[in-house]
Amino acid sequence: MGRTNPTYRDALRAIEDRWAEFRRALRRRDQPRFDQLFEYAREHADASGLLNHQNPLVPALFSIDLEQEATLEDHEERLEALEHRLDEQRIDAQVSDEETSEPPQ
Repeated sequence: MGRTNPTYRDALRAIEDRWAEFRRALRRRDQPRFDQLFEYAREHADASGLLNHQNPLVPALFSIDLEQEATLEDHEERLEALEHRLDEQRIDAQVSDEETSEPPQ
């Protein structure tokens, strides 16, 4: 029996190994961010493996983009909810101010 082709996960691990010196050269605060990018790529390894792209870095980068897009979407939804709550509080405060500033009849 011959050798099988390396899996996408193997290729991703090889990419991460090739970038190890770059990671070591990063500031300590950036190293966990670097690691997170590869975690994003691993989260989509099944889909990336099905793509069988010539350059395994391309689906890895696209996977990272997908995860960052999801994070951005989550932040936008949270920001919108917070802005909505602030608007409601402002309206409540205006109503309260108007009620207290009405002259007695």
